[in-house]
Amino acid sequence: MIDTWLKKDLQTIYEKHHVAVFIDETGDAEFLLKSVEREYSILQAHTELEELHVKYLIEKAIPSHKRFLVYTHSKRDDLTFIREYCEVCGCLEIRYLQNYIKDKVHQTLNLNINIPKDDLIAAAKVSVGKGKNYWMDIAHKGASEIFDLTKELLPFIHDPDTYTKEKYDAQLRETFYRKVNELLNQEYLSKPATTLAHEVVHSMLDGLLHNSCDKTLESIYKSWLDSVSYRESFFKYLNSYTISPDSDVWQVSINHPVRSIDERWLAEIGKTLVSKASIPIPLSTLHQRNQSKQAQAIGICFWGDIITLLEFDSMNISYLSSLDECVEFYTKHFYKLDTAIRNLYAEFLNKKELLDPFQELYKEYVSVFLDKWFQYFKSYKETQTGILQHIIDESNDVKTAIIIGDGVTYEIAELVTTQVTSAATLKKDRILTDSPSETENNMSRIYMANGITESIHSIRENYLLAQNPGINIDCIKLDEMTGEAYLGQILLCTYKDIDAMGEKLQQKALQYFSEIIRSLAEKISLLLASGYAKVYLITDHGFVLTGLLSEADKISVSPSGESTKAERYMRTVNKQSDLAHNFIEIEKPYKQFNYLYFAKNLNPFKTPGLYGFSHGGLAPQELITPYFCWEQSSMSTPALSISIENKDTLKDVTGELFPIKLHADKGSGDLFSADRKVFMVFFSNGMQINKSDVFTIRQNESITKEYAFDGNPSLEVQLLDATTKQLIDRTTVKQNNDRDLGGLL
Repeated sequence: MIDTWLKKDLQTIYEKHHVAVFIDETGDAEFLLKSVEREYSILQAHTELEELHVKYLIEKAIPSHKRFLVYTHSKRDDLTFIREYCEVCGCLEIRYLQNYIKDKVHQTLNLNINIPKDDLIAAAKVSVGKGKNYWMDIAHKGASEIFDLTKELLPFIHDPDTYTKEKYDAQLRETFYRKVNELLNQEYLSKPATTLAHEVVHSMLDGLLHNSCDKTLESIYKSWLDSVSYRESFFKYLNSYTISPDSDVWQVSINHPVRSIDERWLAEIGKTLVSKASIPIPLSTLHQRNQSKQAQAIGICFWGDIITLLEFDSMNISYLSSLDECVEFYTKHFYKLDTAIRNLYAEFLNKKELLDPFQELYKEYVSVFLDKWFQYFKSYKETQTGILQHIIDESNDVKTAIIIGDGVTYEIAELVTTQVTSAATLKKDRILTDSPSETENNMSRIYMANGITESIHSIRENYLLAQNPGINIDCIKLDEMTGEAYLGQILLCTYKDIDAMGEKLQQKALQYFSEIIRSLAEKISLLLASGYAKVYLITDHGFVLTGLLSEADKISVSPSGESTKAERYMRTVNKQSDLAHNFIEIEKPYKQFNYLYFAKNLNPFKTPGLYGFSHGGLAPQELITPYFCWEQSSMSTPALSISIENKDTLKDVTGELFPIKLHADKGSGDLFSADRKVFMVFFSNGMQINKSDVFTIRQNESITKEYAFDGNPSLEVQLLDATTKQLIDRTTVKQNNDRDLGGLL
């Protein structure tokens, strides 16, 4: 605020004169020149020779009416050549800056301020650009309010040397250092800025580890991790910080940043799981740690998965009395355990000592659930066959997109729903897949209702297209979806990333699943924003993860006769009577084979190759798949009805140009049907080639728009709602070159 006081004092002189003299005997106020350097031409004169030069410059420039500020350290009585400017024009004389400040504070705020000289001058320098509240805090609370350390310390510890050199002069820098030392409860010693910064961070981290962090330092810590600009430097400090091996890890702040402490917690909890003892920390504390924004910013995000495993009550499984109840229990509760263990595999697969107890806990839950699952498995009936045809039949002539995933488990689909950015209504159901749960078999069931197993994808697609000759169906890979409209009413989008990546990379694929989930959600959001009234997510099968696997976990069996063995099932020509008790037998002809055999657990058959990601078995993780539908609720909102009036004449157009006549009905009289924003999209050979601007048509209004063929003899024109991209009407435009006489008549 001192800059404001200076400007007011100078302004009283410049109202009548173009020269003012600023006498600063001690030189303490020189910093104020920066605040007026854009308004006045500043000339410094500290010797007689400099005074003479200044006088020459001023007299030479008199006709220009330029405003000059002459700054000097000399006393008024010692001035020679510029003395007359003091007498004739005006002079601002600050003999002692601290007295000037006290007087101004008293005049402006009617407050008395009593702090040491150096602190007062430092406060004045910091006050530049600030308001009255700053000086009121100084007056009432003292020198501790000079620096707002909650704001100043973060940029300082991020880059100590640069910040202090650019921000402070030598005097202010020392004052700042003193305040920082006071915060750290240590005596001031002159030391490099980087040393002091490390002391600040060390004190901060020590405080967090002993749950006694100063409130100011804790506030800075939280701001640091919230900051995109500064966060990188935090990890440099953290990497150089060491903790004592005998530190009490149970007394730390819930927001601490040291991952090794969390892993020590995890190890201790794991030991209690093995010994069936009580865990050494309340679950409420784990919930707090899981919700800590600071822990999440550092990348410690696994506690939610640990809590899911610890809080699961397997006793509820004992009440299940049918396969339908088992399916419902899985889709409401048990799938969350699959998410948790998958995340823990991704986090700790290379740290067996940490992962093993939690994997064993998960396997215990799975074992209990699978006992119930296979107890009622005789009533299992797949609902997968012909599901695409069912969706097409139920589409009711609205634009519908169907994502056919490969290996999208139910639990992954649930995570996708949390990231879809759309107001569309989500309806969740499930599909029970055919067995074996592998791509060739299940994709055949999805596309083909005739029971044939077809290995070639294009043949499966052609079968479906042939069953629907009157419906325009587009088939693309999901990655090709860019947001542009497609011609067909139905859009089939295949998505193979999960299965392809899992089978190729096995356990290494785990690190990419979060990106796959994000990508799927983005594509669903894009489809909904592109005019599809409904978007479905289905898949061929799920998968299981074996995690940490020993040789004893692998199922070794030697069937009689000709057979083939995959990780999760076996095919045999002959019936294996000796396997009936321990395995699930299904009679199902395939090529030369007649029988299928499945294990009643998640363990794989012993086969050549890698283990980790597998499917084909009868576990609910493989058989229960998503049948999710996002439906645009806005599609049902009554809107102004618009139609293309001249469809008949557009079928036989002479010339290059053609008109499209649109007519809106009288509406229903409410706000929603008063008008409607629309646009048209043009297709040739199934490809979009043009799009009109958005325009508004009002109730009972007719509009004619003219367009050109541009070398396309036939066009498909779709009229779409500009907001929802809902298909309103469509027509075909054909050019008749036989009747075009080129204007000869």
